[in-house]
Amino acid sequence: MVVLVLTACPAGLRGHLTRWFLEVSPGVFVGIVSARVRDLSWQRVVELCKDGRAIMIHTTRGEQRLAFKTHRHDWKPIDVDGIHLMLRPHAGDPKSGGARPGWSKASRYRRAHQTKRPESGSHD
Repeated sequence: MVVLVLTACPAGLRGHLTRWFLEVSPGVFVGIVSARVRDLSWQRVVELCKDGRAIMIHTTRGEQRLAFKTHRHDWKPIDVDGIHLMLRPHAGDPKSGGARPGWSKASRYRRAHQTKRPESGSHD
């Protein structure tokens, strides 16, 4: 089984992939193909994707029985003790396009306008 997700890719590539896969949603392709067709399809995706992104999930031997391939995507597949995981970029990392570190404007506003709580009871 192969699942291929394309984002912002040319329509011609989507048309090419419909020869081998079913397009179950715009940019999402599913199919059962041989390893050779899978690898050749991935090569075609990498060639024709241009500024778009692609993720392929396919069955393989092993504990999880699946593997990932990515092209121009923020998330990276990593192997941790034989288990395949997707590494997400840190939200505070400016290189990854995440949020800036520090307090949001709304949080600063709430903190500035909080009423001071009265101290409770006496301490013995």
